[in-house]
Amino acid sequence: MEALLLAYMAPIMFGMLVVLLLLGFPVAFSLAANGILFGLIGMDLGLLSPALFQALPQRVFGVMSNESLLAVPFFTFMGLILERSGMAEDLLETVGQLFGPLRGGLAIAVILVGAMLAATTGVVSASVISMGLISLPIMLRYGYDRRLATGVIAASGTLSQIIPPSLVLIVLADQLGRSIGDMYKGAFLPGFALTAMYILYVVAMAFLKPKSAPAIPPEARTFVEPNGGHGVPSLLVLMALSVVIAVVGVKFLLDDNPHVDELIVTSILIWGAAAFVMAGLNKLLRLGLLSKIAERVTFVMIPPLALIFLVLGTIFIGVATPTEGGAMGAVGALIMALIKRRLNFSLLRQAMDTTTTLTCFVVFILIGSSVFSLTFRGVNGDLWVEHLLTGLPGGQMGFLIVVSLLTFGLAFFLDFFELAFIIVPLIGPVADKMGIDLIWLGVLLAVNMQTSFMHPPFGFALFYLRSVAPKEDYRDKITGKLIAKVTTGQIYWGSIPFIIIQVIMVVVVLAFPGIVTHYKADRPQINVEDISIDMGTFGGYGTGGYGQGGYGDITSTYGSGDAGGSSAPAAPAPSTPSDEDYNAMFK
Repeated sequence: MEALLLAYMAPIMFGMLVVLLLLGFPVAFSLAANGILFGLIGMDLGLLSPALFQALPQRVFGVMSNESLLAVPFFTFMGLILERSGMAEDLLETVGQLFGPLRGGLAIAVILVGAMLAATTGVVSASVISMGLISLPIMLRYGYDRRLATGVIAASGTLSQIIPPSLVLIVLADQLGRSIGDMYKGAFLPGFALTAMYILYVVAMAFLKPKSAPAIPPEARTFVEPNGGHGVPSLLVLMALSVVIAVVGVKFLLDDNPHVDELIVTSILIWGAAAFVMAGLNKLLRLGLLSKIAERVTFVMIPPLALIFLVLGTIFIGVATPTEGGAMGAVGALIMALIKRRLNFSLLRQAMDTTTTLTCFVVFILIGSSVFSLTFRGVNGDLWVEHLLTGLPGGQMGFLIVVSLLTFGLAFFLDFFELAFIIVPLIGPVADKMGIDLIWLGVLLAVNMQTSFMHPPFGFALFYLRSVAPKEDYRDKITGKLIAKVTTGQIYWGSIPFIIIQVIMVVVVLAFPGIVTHYKADRPQINVEDISIDMGTFGGYGTGGYGQGGYGDITSTYGSGDAGGSSAPAAPAPSTPSDEDYNAMFK
Protein backbone atom coordinates (compact mmCIF):
# COMPACT_ATOMS: atom_id res chain seq x y z
CA MET A 1 0.00 0.00 0.00
CA GLU A 2 2.84 2.36 0.89
CA ALA A 3 4.60 1.63 -2.40
CA LEU A 4 1.35 2.30 -4.28
CA LEU A 5 0.93 5.69 -2.58
CA LEU A 6 4.52 6.64 -3.29
CA ALA A 7 4.23 5.73 -6.95
CA TYR A 8 0.81 7.25 -7.64
CA MET A 9 0.51 10.07 -5.10
CA ALA A 10 -0.18 12.78 -7.72
CA PRO A 11 -3.05 11.03 -9.60
CA ILE A 12 -4.59 9.85 -6.30
CA MET A 13 -4.45 13.42 -4.98
CA PHE A 14 -6.10 14.82 -8.11
CA GLY A 15 -8.77 12.09 -8.06
CA MET A 16 -9.56 12.83 -4.41
CA LEU A 17 -10.05 16.51 -5.28
CA VAL A 18 -12.53 15.59 -8.02
CA VAL A 19 -14.44 13.34 -5.60
CA LEU A 20 -14.66 16.10 -2.96
CA LEU A 21 -15.96 18.58 -5.53
CA LEU A 22 -18.54 16.14 -6.86
CA LEU A 23 -19.74 15.51 -3.29
CA GLY A 24 -20.52 19.24 -3.06
CA PHE A 25 -17.85 20.48 -0.66
CA PRO A 26 -16.89 24.16 -1.10
CA VAL A 27 -14.12 24.59 -3.63
CA ALA A 28 -11.74 26.65 -1.48
CA PHE A 29 -11.89 24.22 1.45
CA SER A 30 -11.68 21.15 -0.82
CA LEU A 31 -8.48 22.48 -2.37
CA ALA A 32 -6.89 23.50 0.94
CA ALA A 33 -7.90 20.35 2.85
CA ASN A 34 -6.74 18.10 0.04
CA GLY A 35 -3.39 19.86 -0.10
CA ILE A 36 -2.81 19.66 3.67
CA LEU A 37 -4.01 16.03 3.94
CA PHE A 38 -1.73 14.72 1.21
CA GLY A 39 1.07 16.95 2.46
CA LEU A 40 0.89 15.23 5.86
CA ILE A 41 0.68 11.81 4.19
CA GLY A 42 3.73 12.66 2.07
CA MET A 43 5.69 13.72 5.16
CA ASP A 44 4.74 10.52 6.98
CA LEU A 45 5.93 8.44 4.02
CA GLY A 46 9.15 10.44 3.74
CA LEU A 47 8.22 11.79 0.32
CA LEU A 48 8.00 15.39 1.45
CA SER A 49 10.04 17.49 3.87
CA PRO A 50 8.31 19.25 6.81
CA ALA A 51 10.02 22.41 5.60
CA LEU A 52 7.67 22.38 2.57
CA PHE A 53 4.83 24.06 4.45
CA GLN A 54 7.14 26.81 5.64
CA ALA A 55 6.63 28.34 2.20
CA LEU A 56 2.84 28.40 2.73
CA PRO A 57 2.63 31.75 4.61
CA GLN A 58 4.66 33.42 1.89
CA ARG A 59 2.30 32.01 -0.74
CA VAL A 60 -0.76 33.29 1.12
CA PHE A 61 0.86 36.70 1.57
CA GLY A 62 1.70 36.69 -2.15
CA VAL A 63 -1.97 36.18 -2.96
CA MET A 64 -3.04 39.02 -0.68
CA SER A 65 -0.41 41.40 -2.09
CA ASN A 66 -1.17 40.67 -5.75
CA GLU A 67 -2.05 44.08 -7.19
CA SER A 68 -3.50 42.58 -10.38
CA LEU A 69 -6.36 41.04 -8.41
CA LEU A 70 -7.45 44.52 -7.29
CA ALA A 71 -9.09 44.79 -10.71
CA VAL A 72 -11.69 42.21 -9.57
CA PRO A 73 -13.43 44.37 -6.92
CA PHE A 74 -13.08 47.55 -9.01
CA PHE A 75 -14.75 46.14 -12.13
CA THR A 76 -17.37 44.28 -10.07
CA PHE A 77 -18.27 47.45 -8.18
CA MET A 78 -18.47 49.45 -11.42
CA GLY A 79 -20.83 46.95 -12.98
CA LEU A 80 -23.08 46.64 -9.95
CA ILE A 81 -23.46 50.41 -9.60
CA LEU A 82 -24.38 50.75 -13.28
CA GLU A 83 -26.74 47.78 -13.24
CA ARG A 84 -28.54 48.75 -10.01
CA SER A 85 -28.86 52.40 -11.01
CA GLY A 86 -31.36 51.39 -13.72
CA MET A 87 -29.04 51.16 -16.70
CA ALA A 88 -30.32 47.72 -17.73
CA GLU A 89 -33.95 48.87 -17.75
CA ASP A 90 -33.15 52.00 -19.76
CA LEU A 91 -31.06 50.08 -22.30
CA LEU A 92 -33.60 47.30 -22.80
CA GLU A 93 -36.47 49.73 -23.23
CA THR A 94 -34.55 51.93 -25.69
CA VAL A 95 -32.95 49.18 -27.78
CA GLY A 96 -36.19 47.19 -27.70
CA GLN A 97 -38.09 50.15 -29.15
CA LEU A 98 -35.37 50.66 -31.76
CA PHE A 99 -35.32 47.06 -33.05
CA GLY A 100 -38.83 46.04 -31.98
CA PRO A 101 -40.51 46.76 -35.35
CA LEU A 102 -38.25 44.08 -36.93
CA ARG A 103 -38.92 40.36 -36.69
CA GLY A 104 -36.65 39.08 -33.97
CA GLY A 105 -35.95 42.66 -32.95
CA LEU A 106 -36.58 42.08 -29.23
CA ALA A 107 -34.17 39.12 -29.21
CA ILE A 108 -31.53 41.20 -31.02
CA ALA A 109 -32.05 43.96 -28.46
CA VAL A 110 -31.51 41.45 -25.62
CA ILE A 111 -28.23 40.25 -27.20
CA LEU A 112 -26.92 43.80 -27.72
CA VAL A 113 -27.87 44.86 -24.20
CA GLY A 114 -26.36 41.61 -22.89
CA ALA A 115 -23.08 42.51 -24.59
CA MET A 116 -23.17 45.99 -23.04
CA LEU A 117 -23.99 44.62 -19.60
CA ALA A 118 -21.20 42.08 -20.06
CA ALA A 119 -18.76 44.91 -20.66
CA THR A 120 -19.93 46.69 -17.50
CA THR A 121 -21.00 44.12 -14.90
CA GLY A 122 -18.71 41.21 -15.76
CA VAL A 123 -21.05 39.08 -13.61
CA VAL A 124 -23.34 36.48 -15.20
CA SER A 125 -25.95 36.47 -12.46
CA ALA A 126 -26.53 40.23 -12.68
CA SER A 127 -26.98 40.15 -16.46
CA VAL A 128 -29.25 37.09 -16.61
CA ILE A 129 -31.49 38.14 -13.72
CA SER A 130 -31.83 41.73 -14.98
CA MET A 131 -32.78 40.71 -18.52
CA GLY A 132 -34.94 37.85 -17.27
CA LEU A 133 -37.00 40.20 -15.11
CA ILE A 134 -37.29 42.97 -17.71
CA SER A 135 -37.32 41.41 -21.18
CA LEU A 136 -38.75 37.90 -20.69
CA PRO A 137 -42.31 39.13 -19.82
CA ILE A 138 -42.24 41.43 -22.88
CA MET A 139 -41.07 38.64 -25.21
CA LEU A 140 -43.76 36.29 -23.86
CA ARG A 141 -46.39 39.03 -24.20
CA TYR A 142 -45.79 39.36 -27.94
CA GLY A 143 -45.66 35.64 -28.68
CA TYR A 144 -41.95 34.73 -28.76
CA ASP A 145 -41.11 31.05 -28.71
CA ARG A 146 -40.23 30.20 -25.12
CA ARG A 147 -37.15 28.19 -26.02
CA LEU A 148 -35.77 30.99 -28.18
CA ALA A 149 -36.55 33.67 -25.59
CA THR A 150 -34.98 31.82 -22.66
CA GLY A 151 -31.96 30.70 -24.72
CA VAL A 152 -31.24 34.25 -25.88
CA ILE A 153 -31.40 35.64 -22.34
CA ALA A 154 -29.19 32.92 -20.82
CA ALA A 155 -26.62 33.05 -23.65
CA SER A 156 -26.44 36.86 -23.63
CA GLY A 157 -25.71 36.78 -19.90
CA THR A 158 -22.73 34.50 -20.42
CA LEU A 159 -21.07 37.04 -22.72
CA SER A 160 -19.67 38.60 -19.56
CA GLN A 161 -17.17 35.70 -19.50
CA ILE A 162 -15.41 36.71 -22.73
CA ILE A 163 -16.07 40.43 -23.34
CA PRO A 164 -13.58 42.70 -21.50
CA PRO A 165 -13.45 43.70 -18.71
CA SER A 166 -14.35 40.12 -17.71
CA LEU A 167 -13.53 38.73 -14.28
CA VAL A 168 -12.70 35.40 -15.92
CA LEU A 169 -10.04 37.03 -18.07
CA ILE A 170 -8.48 38.67 -15.00
CA VAL A 171 -8.29 35.33 -13.18
CA LEU A 172 -6.96 33.50 -16.25
CA ALA A 173 -4.27 36.14 -16.83
CA ASP A 174 -3.21 35.88 -13.20
CA GLN A 175 -3.08 32.06 -13.27
CA LEU A 176 -1.18 31.97 -16.57
CA GLY A 177 1.24 34.69 -15.50
CA ARG A 178 0.38 37.01 -18.37
CA SER A 179 -0.68 40.65 -18.67
CA ILE A 180 -4.36 41.37 -18.05
CA GLY A 181 -4.21 44.05 -20.77
CA ASP A 182 -2.92 41.52 -23.30
CA MET A 183 -5.67 39.08 -22.29
CA TYR A 184 -8.27 41.84 -22.83
CA LYS A 185 -6.83 42.64 -26.25
CA GLY A 186 -6.82 38.98 -27.27
CA ALA A 187 -10.44 38.45 -26.18
CA PHE A 188 -11.76 41.61 -27.83
CA LEU A 189 -12.48 40.21 -31.31
CA PRO A 190 -13.70 36.72 -30.23
CA GLY A 191 -16.14 38.30 -27.78
CA PHE A 192 -17.81 40.51 -30.35
CA ALA A 193 -17.63 37.77 -33.00
CA LEU A 194 -19.62 35.53 -30.65
CA THR A 195 -22.17 38.32 -30.17
CA ALA A 196 -22.53 38.59 -33.97
CA MET A 197 -23.05 34.81 -34.23
CA TYR A 198 -25.88 35.00 -31.69
CA ILE A 199 -27.52 37.78 -33.71
CA LEU A 200 -27.17 35.79 -36.96
CA TYR A 201 -28.89 32.82 -35.32
CA VAL A 202 -31.82 35.01 -34.21
CA VAL A 203 -32.12 36.54 -37.70
CA ALA A 204 -32.11 33.06 -39.24
CA MET A 205 -34.85 31.90 -36.83
CA ALA A 206 -36.91 35.02 -37.57
CA PHE A 207 -36.87 34.25 -41.31
CA LEU A 208 -37.18 30.45 -41.08
CA LYS A 209 -39.81 30.47 -38.33
CA PRO A 210 -41.47 33.92 -38.33
CA LYS A 211 -43.92 32.98 -35.57
CA SER A 212 -41.07 32.22 -33.16
CA ALA A 213 -39.80 35.82 -33.19
CA PRO A 214 -42.56 38.28 -34.21
CA ALA A 215 -42.20 42.05 -34.39
CA ILE A 216 -43.89 44.12 -31.69
CA PRO A 217 -47.26 45.56 -32.81
CA PRO A 218 -47.54 49.27 -33.77
CA GLU A 219 -49.56 50.13 -30.66
CA ALA A 220 -46.65 48.99 -28.45
CA ARG A 221 -44.21 51.47 -29.99
CA THR A 222 -43.88 54.44 -27.67
CA PHE A 223 -41.43 56.72 -29.51
CA VAL A 224 -43.69 58.05 -32.29
CA GLU A 225 -43.29 61.39 -34.05
CA PRO A 226 -46.21 63.82 -34.56
CA ASN A 227 -46.33 62.84 -38.26
CA GLY A 228 -46.72 59.17 -37.34
CA GLY A 229 -43.13 58.18 -38.19
CA HIS A 230 -40.70 56.46 -35.86
CA GLY A 231 -37.75 58.80 -36.31
CA VAL A 232 -35.27 56.17 -37.50
CA PRO A 233 -34.02 58.27 -40.49
CA SER A 234 -33.07 61.05 -38.07
CA LEU A 235 -31.09 58.55 -36.01
CA LEU A 236 -29.36 57.20 -39.11
CA VAL A 237 -28.30 60.70 -40.19
CA LEU A 238 -26.92 61.42 -36.71
CA MET A 239 -24.97 58.14 -36.69
CA ALA A 240 -23.63 58.76 -40.22
CA LEU A 241 -22.35 62.23 -39.27
CA SER A 242 -20.75 60.77 -36.14
CA VAL A 243 -19.04 58.06 -38.20
CA VAL A 244 -17.57 60.68 -40.56
CA ILE A 245 -16.23 62.66 -37.59
CA ALA A 246 -14.80 59.45 -36.09
CA VAL A 247 -13.00 58.55 -39.34
CA VAL A 248 -11.47 62.02 -39.57
CA GLY A 249 -10.54 62.01 -35.89
CA VAL A 250 -8.82 58.64 -36.10
CA LYS A 251 -6.65 59.84 -38.99
CA PHE A 252 -5.46 62.81 -36.93
CA LEU A 253 -5.01 61.05 -33.58
CA LEU A 254 -3.56 57.64 -34.52
CA ASP A 255 -0.57 56.48 -36.53
CA ASP A 256 -0.79 55.22 -40.09
CA ASN A 257 -0.98 51.55 -38.99
CA PRO A 258 -2.79 51.54 -35.64
CA HIS A 259 -3.45 48.38 -33.64
CA VAL A 260 -6.84 46.74 -34.29
CA ASP A 261 -8.28 47.10 -30.79
CA GLU A 262 -6.81 50.59 -30.39
CA LEU A 263 -8.47 51.60 -33.68
CA ILE A 264 -11.85 50.18 -32.61
CA VAL A 265 -11.81 51.74 -29.14
CA THR A 266 -10.68 55.18 -30.36
CA SER A 267 -13.22 55.17 -33.20
CA ILE A 268 -16.11 54.31 -30.88
CA LEU A 269 -15.06 56.95 -28.36
CA ILE A 270 -14.94 59.69 -31.02
CA TRP A 271 -18.17 58.45 -32.59
CA GLY A 272 -19.99 58.46 -29.24
CA ALA A 273 -18.64 61.85 -28.21
CA ALA A 274 -19.67 63.41 -31.55
CA ALA A 275 -23.20 61.97 -31.38
CA PHE A 276 -23.64 63.03 -27.75
CA VAL A 277 -22.45 66.60 -28.40
CA MET A 278 -24.73 67.01 -31.45
CA ALA A 279 -27.74 65.60 -29.60
CA GLY A 280 -26.96 67.76 -26.57
CA LEU A 281 -26.75 70.93 -28.68
CA ASN A 282 -30.01 70.03 -30.41
CA LYS A 283 -31.78 69.67 -27.08
CA LEU A 284 -30.13 72.64 -25.41
CA LEU A 285 -30.80 75.04 -28.30
CA ARG A 286 -34.23 73.47 -29.02
CA LEU A 287 -33.43 73.05 -32.69
CA GLY A 288 -35.86 70.18 -33.15
CA LEU A 289 -33.63 68.45 -35.70
CA LEU A 290 -33.63 65.03 -34.02
CA SER A 291 -36.46 62.59 -33.42
CA LYS A 292 -37.44 61.21 -30.02
CA ILE A 293 -35.85 57.83 -30.67
CA ALA A 294 -32.62 59.50 -31.85
CA GLU A 295 -32.32 61.54 -28.65
CA ARG A 296 -33.31 58.59 -26.48
CA VAL A 297 -30.74 56.25 -28.05
CA THR A 298 -28.00 58.87 -27.79
CA PHE A 299 -28.58 59.87 -24.17
CA VAL A 300 -29.17 56.32 -22.90
CA MET A 301 -26.57 54.31 -24.82
CA ILE A 302 -23.66 56.72 -25.28
CA PRO A 303 -22.72 57.38 -21.58
CA PRO A 304 -22.24 53.69 -20.58
CA LEU A 305 -20.55 52.96 -23.92
CA ALA A 306 -18.21 55.91 -23.40
CA LEU A 307 -17.34 54.72 -19.89
CA ILE A 308 -16.68 51.17 -21.09
CA PHE A 309 -14.48 52.17 -23.99
CA LEU A 310 -12.74 54.90 -22.01
CA VAL A 311 -11.69 52.28 -19.45
CA LEU A 312 -10.68 49.76 -22.13
CA GLY A 313 -9.04 52.45 -24.24
CA THR A 314 -6.74 53.61 -21.45
CA ILE A 315 -5.74 49.98 -20.83
CA PHE A 316 -5.19 49.14 -24.51
CA ILE A 317 -3.22 52.29 -25.28
CA GLY A 318 -1.11 51.79 -22.17
CA VAL A 319 -2.09 54.91 -20.26
CA ALA A 320 -3.44 52.89 -17.31
CA THR A 321 -3.03 49.40 -15.90
CA PRO A 322 -6.18 47.22 -15.62
CA THR A 323 -6.28 47.95 -11.89
CA GLU A 324 -6.12 51.71 -12.50
CA GLY A 325 -8.67 51.38 -15.31
CA GLY A 326 -11.03 49.53 -12.98
CA ALA A 327 -10.68 52.22 -10.33
CA MET A 328 -11.43 54.89 -12.92
CA GLY A 329 -14.46 52.91 -14.11
CA ALA A 330 -15.78 52.59 -10.55
CA VAL A 331 -15.53 56.36 -10.05
CA GLY A 332 -17.17 56.95 -13.44
CA ALA A 333 -20.07 54.64 -12.53
CA LEU A 334 -20.63 56.55 -9.29
CA ILE A 335 -20.66 59.85 -11.20
CA MET A 336 -23.17 58.50 -13.75
CA ALA A 337 -25.47 57.21 -11.01
CA LEU A 338 -25.20 60.57 -9.23
CA ILE A 339 -26.09 62.47 -12.42
CA LYS A 340 -29.17 60.26 -12.86
CA ARG A 341 -30.09 60.95 -9.20
CA ARG A 342 -30.19 57.24 -8.46
CA LEU A 343 -27.23 57.02 -6.12
CA ASN A 344 -28.27 56.48 -2.51
CA PHE A 345 -26.92 54.74 0.58
CA SER A 346 -28.99 51.59 0.02
CA LEU A 347 -27.67 51.11 -3.54
CA LEU A 348 -24.12 51.83 -2.41
CA ARG A 349 -24.34 49.33 0.44
CA GLN A 350 -25.78 46.58 -1.77
CA ALA A 351 -23.03 47.08 -4.35
CA MET A 352 -20.31 47.06 -1.70
CA ASP A 353 -21.70 43.96 0.02
CA THR A 354 -21.87 42.01 -3.25
CA THR A 355 -18.41 43.20 -4.30
CA THR A 356 -16.90 42.15 -0.95
CA THR A 357 -18.59 38.75 -1.09
CA LEU A 358 -17.37 38.01 -4.63
CA THR A 359 -13.84 39.27 -3.90
CA CYS A 360 -13.56 37.14 -0.76
CA PHE A 361 -14.83 34.18 -2.77
CA VAL A 362 -12.07 34.64 -5.34
CA VAL A 363 -9.32 35.20 -2.77
CA PHE A 364 -10.27 32.17 -0.66
CA ILE A 365 -10.32 29.92 -3.73
CA LEU A 366 -6.92 31.31 -4.74
CA ILE A 367 -5.51 30.60 -1.25
CA GLY A 368 -6.89 27.04 -1.38
CA SER A 369 -5.42 26.64 -4.85
CA SER A 370 -2.02 27.78 -3.55
CA VAL A 371 -2.09 25.14 -0.78
CA PHE A 372 -3.11 22.43 -3.26
CA SER A 373 -0.49 23.39 -5.86
CA LEU A 374 2.27 23.53 -3.21
CA THR A 375 1.71 19.90 -2.24
CA PHE A 376 0.89 18.78 -5.79
CA ARG A 377 4.20 20.11 -7.08
CA GLY A 378 5.95 18.63 -4.06
CA VAL A 379 4.81 15.14 -5.08
CA ASN A 380 5.86 15.86 -8.69
CA GLY A 381 2.28 16.26 -9.86
CA ASP A 382 3.36 18.88 -12.38
CA LEU A 383 5.72 16.35 -13.98
CA TRP A 384 2.92 13.75 -14.04
CA VAL A 385 0.61 16.18 -15.87
CA GLU A 386 3.42 17.21 -18.22
CA HIS A 387 4.24 13.61 -19.19
CA LEU A 388 0.53 12.87 -19.55
CA LEU A 389 -0.14 15.79 -21.93
CA THR A 390 3.10 16.04 -23.89
CA GLY A 391 2.74 12.42 -24.96
CA LEU A 392 -0.50 13.17 -26.80
CA PRO A 393 -0.49 12.77 -30.59
CA GLY A 394 -0.81 15.85 -32.78
CA GLY A 395 1.66 18.16 -31.01
CA GLN A 396 0.30 21.58 -30.07
CA MET A 397 -3.04 21.14 -31.83
CA GLY A 398 -3.57 17.72 -30.26
CA PHE A 399 -2.85 19.20 -26.84
CA LEU A 400 -5.30 22.08 -27.38
CA ILE A 401 -8.04 19.78 -28.64
CA VAL A 402 -7.71 17.48 -25.63
CA VAL A 403 -7.67 20.45 -23.23
CA SER A 404 -10.77 21.89 -24.93
CA LEU A 405 -12.61 18.57 -24.68
CA LEU A 406 -11.56 18.19 -21.04
CA THR A 407 -12.75 21.72 -20.20
CA PHE A 408 -16.05 21.16 -22.04
CA GLY A 409 -16.64 17.93 -20.11
CA LEU A 410 -15.71 19.34 -16.69
CA ALA A 411 -17.94 22.36 -17.37
CA PHE A 412 -20.93 20.08 -16.82
CA PHE A 413 -19.99 19.87 -13.13
CA LEU A 414 -17.70 22.82 -12.34
CA ASP A 415 -18.14 26.55 -12.81
CA PHE A 416 -15.57 28.85 -14.35
CA PHE A 417 -13.83 29.80 -11.08
CA GLU A 418 -13.25 26.16 -10.21
CA LEU A 419 -11.98 25.42 -13.72
CA ALA A 420 -9.69 28.47 -13.68
CA PHE A 421 -8.12 27.66 -10.30
CA ILE A 422 -7.82 23.87 -10.74
CA ILE A 423 -7.23 23.12 -14.42
CA VAL A 424 -5.32 26.19 -15.62
CA PRO A 425 -2.39 25.94 -13.14
CA LEU A 426 -1.87 22.33 -14.30
CA ILE A 427 -1.97 22.85 -18.05
CA GLY A 428 -0.43 26.35 -18.23
CA PRO A 429 3.21 25.34 -17.62
CA VAL A 430 2.89 22.41 -20.04
CA ALA A 431 1.49 24.69 -22.77
CA ASP A 432 4.30 27.18 -22.18
CA LYS A 433 6.94 24.45 -22.59
CA MET A 434 5.26 23.35 -25.83
CA GLY A 435 5.57 26.89 -27.21
CA ILE A 436 1.83 27.67 -27.15
CA ASP A 437 0.88 31.33 -26.78
CA LEU A 438 -0.67 31.51 -23.29
CA ILE A 439 -2.95 34.42 -24.21
CA TRP A 440 -4.35 32.27 -27.03
CA LEU A 441 -4.80 29.41 -24.57
CA GLY A 442 -6.49 31.73 -22.04
CA VAL A 443 -9.00 33.12 -24.55
CA LEU A 444 -9.69 29.61 -25.84
CA LEU A 445 -10.45 28.46 -22.29
CA ALA A 446 -12.58 31.56 -21.61
CA VAL A 447 -14.77 30.86 -24.65
CA ASN A 448 -15.00 27.21 -23.62
CA MET A 449 -15.82 28.05 -20.00
CA GLN A 450 -18.94 29.94 -21.08
CA THR A 451 -20.55 26.57 -21.62
CA SER A 452 -20.24 25.90 -17.86
CA PHE A 453 -23.11 28.37 -17.39
CA MET A 454 -25.23 26.89 -20.20
CA HIS A 455 -24.89 23.11 -19.73
CA PRO A 456 -28.13 21.40 -18.72
CA PRO A 457 -28.83 20.45 -16.01
CA PHE A 458 -26.14 22.22 -13.94
CA GLY A 459 -25.65 25.51 -15.81
CA PHE A 460 -25.85 28.43 -13.38
CA ALA A 461 -27.27 30.79 -16.01
CA LEU A 462 -30.19 28.36 -16.41
CA PHE A 463 -30.73 28.35 -12.65
CA TYR A 464 -30.66 32.16 -12.52
CA LEU A 465 -33.22 32.35 -15.33
CA ARG A 466 -35.37 29.66 -13.72
CA SER A 467 -35.53 31.76 -10.54
CA VAL A 468 -37.13 34.74 -12.36
CA ALA A 469 -39.12 32.98 -15.13
CA PRO A 470 -42.86 32.53 -14.43
CA LYS A 471 -43.53 29.17 -12.75
CA GLU A 472 -47.33 29.43 -13.06
CA ASP A 473 -49.74 30.75 -15.70
CA TYR A 474 -50.44 34.45 -15.24
CA ARG A 475 -52.51 37.22 -16.81
CA ASP A 476 -50.55 39.98 -18.53
CA LYS A 477 -51.25 43.42 -17.08
CA ILE A 478 -50.98 45.24 -20.43
CA THR A 479 -52.86 43.00 -22.86
CA GLY A 480 -54.99 41.03 -20.39
CA LYS A 481 -54.02 37.76 -22.12
CA LEU A 482 -53.36 34.58 -20.17
CA ILE A 483 -49.64 33.78 -20.50
CA ALA A 484 -48.52 30.19 -20.05
CA LYS A 485 -45.71 29.40 -17.62
CA VAL A 486 -42.11 28.70 -18.69
CA THR A 487 -41.07 25.13 -17.93
CA THR A 488 -37.59 23.99 -16.94
CA GLY A 489 -37.48 21.75 -20.02
CA GLN A 490 -38.06 24.75 -22.28
CA ILE A 491 -35.13 26.58 -20.63
CA TYR A 492 -32.87 23.54 -21.08
CA TRP A 493 -33.82 22.98 -24.74
CA GLY A 494 -33.44 26.69 -25.47
CA SER A 495 -29.82 26.63 -24.32
CA ILE A 496 -28.67 23.86 -26.69
CA PRO A 497 -28.45 25.93 -29.94
CA PHE A 498 -26.34 28.53 -28.14
CA ILE A 499 -24.05 25.86 -26.67
CA ILE A 500 -23.48 24.67 -30.25
CA ILE A 501 -22.64 28.26 -31.29
CA GLN A 502 -20.17 28.51 -28.42
CA VAL A 503 -18.52 25.25 -29.49
CA ILE A 504 -18.29 26.60 -33.06
CA MET A 505 -16.55 29.68 -31.64
CA VAL A 506 -14.06 27.43 -29.84
CA VAL A 507 -13.28 25.75 -33.19
CA VAL A 508 -12.87 29.17 -34.85
CA VAL A 509 -10.39 30.32 -32.17
CA LEU A 510 -8.50 27.03 -32.58
CA ALA A 511 -8.41 27.22 -36.37
CA PHE A 512 -7.67 30.97 -36.63
CA PRO A 513 -5.38 31.97 -33.75
CA GLY A 514 -4.77 35.32 -35.44
CA ILE A 515 -8.04 36.70 -34.04
CA VAL A 516 -6.41 36.40 -30.62
CA THR A 517 -2.68 36.82 -31.28
CA HIS A 518 -3.20 40.18 -33.01
CA TYR A 519 -2.46 41.68 -29.57
CA LYS A 520 1.28 41.38 -30.31
CA ALA A 521 1.16 42.46 -33.96
CA ASP A 522 2.85 45.79 -33.26
CA ARG A 523 5.69 44.29 -31.23
CA PRO A 524 9.13 43.70 -32.72
CA GLN A 525 9.74 40.10 -33.72
CA ILE A 526 12.99 38.72 -32.31
CA ASN A 527 14.57 35.55 -33.67
CA VAL A 528 16.48 33.92 -30.83
CA GLU A 529 18.75 32.10 -33.31
CA ASP A 530 20.08 35.43 -34.60
CA ILE A 531 21.25 36.55 -31.16
CA SER A 532 25.01 36.19 -30.54
CA ILE A 533 27.23 37.22 -27.65
CA ASP A 534 30.81 38.27 -28.38
CA MET A 535 32.92 36.88 -25.54
CA GLY A 536 36.17 38.25 -27.05
CA THR A 537 39.62 36.71 -26.68
CA PHE A 538 41.63 35.98 -23.60
CA GLY A 539 42.75 38.98 -21.65
CA GLY A 540 39.75 41.33 -21.50
CA TYR A 541 36.09 42.05 -22.14
CA GLY A 542 35.38 42.28 -25.88
CA THR A 543 38.02 41.79 -28.51
CA GLY A 544 41.10 43.35 -26.94
CA GLY A 545 43.35 42.23 -24.12
CA TYR A 546 44.17 44.39 -21.14
CA GLY A 547 47.22 45.65 -22.95
CA GLN A 548 45.47 45.73 -26.32
CA GLY A 549 42.88 48.32 -25.62
CA GLY A 550 40.96 46.94 -22.67
CA TYR A 551 37.14 46.82 -22.92
CA GLY A 552 36.26 46.29 -26.58
CA ASP A 553 38.79 48.72 -28.07
CA ILE A 554 41.52 46.88 -29.95
CA THR A 555 43.78 49.85 -30.55
CA SER A 556 43.64 52.18 -27.57
CA THR A 557 44.88 51.65 -24.04
CA TYR A 558 43.95 53.22 -20.75
CA GLY A 559 46.88 55.56 -21.01
CA SER A 560 47.08 56.21 -24.74
CA GLY A 561 46.41 59.57 -26.26
CA ASP A 562 44.05 57.99 -28.79
CA ALA A 563 41.77 56.97 -25.98
CA GLY A 564 41.54 60.50 -24.70
CA GLY A 565 43.76 59.94 -21.70
CA SER A 566 47.37 60.94 -21.04
CA SER A 567 50.08 60.65 -23.68
CA ALA A 568 52.00 57.94 -21.84
CA PRO A 569 53.40 55.29 -24.10
CA ALA A 570 51.33 52.18 -24.65
CA ALA A 571 52.25 49.06 -22.80
CA PRO A 572 53.74 46.28 -24.87
CA ALA A 573 51.29 43.67 -26.06
CA PRO A 574 51.53 40.47 -24.00
CA SER A 575 52.26 37.18 -25.64
CA THR A 576 49.59 34.57 -26.11
CA PRO A 577 49.29 32.50 -22.89
CA SER A 578 50.32 28.87 -23.01
CA ASP A 579 48.66 25.82 -21.47
CA GLU A 580 50.98 26.12 -18.48
CA ASP A 581 49.79 29.67 -17.92
CA TYR A 582 46.13 28.52 -17.89
CA ASN A 583 46.92 25.76 -15.41
CA ALA A 584 48.73 28.21 -13.15
CA MET A 585 45.79 30.65 -13.24
CA PHE A 586 43.10 28.11 -12.29
CA LYS A 587 45.15 25.95 -9.90
